[in-house]
Amino acid sequence: MTELNGPRWGPKSGGAAKQLVVLCHGLGADGFDLIDLAPGWGAALADAAFAAPNAPYPCDMGPMGRQWFSVADRSPARMVQGVRGAAQALDGFLDAELARLALPPDAYALMGFSQGAMTVLFAGLRRAVAPRAILAFSGGLIAPESLAAQIRNHAPVLLVHGEDDDVVPIARSHEAERVLRAAGVPVETLWCPGLPHGIDAAGISLGALALQRAFAT
Repeated sequence: MTELNGPRWGPKSGGAAKQLVVLCHGLGADGFDLIDLAPGWGAALADAAFAAPNAPYPCDMGPMGRQWFSVADRSPARMVQGVRGAAQALDGFLDAELARLALPPDAYALMGFSQGAMTVLFAGLRRAVAPRAILAFSGGLIAPESLAAQIRNHAPVLLVHGEDDDVVPIARSHEAERVLRAAGVPVETLWCPGLPHGIDAAGISLGALALQRAFAT
């Protein structure tokens, strides 16, 4: 597996970064798919550096784009194997990026969309040093039955999902909410009426607020 890299933005203030926000794209996309969120969120978090790493593997379901793990075989064992490898790659990127920016180990937040949301939920809650927040858009929990035994922190989670999503059904986020709350994780939710598989203005606005709150202390 190659070392992750991708587009970066900020800080908007022009000074040294005080926070890191890592944005993880969905299946078949790349880091440029989400880095456009950075200027808007950077207006709310002027001292944050944003990074949107390209997932580690070429997408095996299309001619372009990247994937955090294959979904060609969706059996539970293969999905767990895949997301565990993705989490390992993301962990390495996070540690390297925090070191590059000379930031303390807790000065970061995670955001993901779709497969990226599944990756940040799996990885973020299993890190020894908790992220300030985990923002999961249009995703779900892989191996929800293992979370209670493997959880290492209780970072606050924001779940955002379109009610008309026909790619990752909103039921996946409903399940995630139940499992996370049962594990003692603080959860905030936003269910977006009429929204298919995507991110809308309401989700972007609440994401900015969640990041502001996460780094307020």
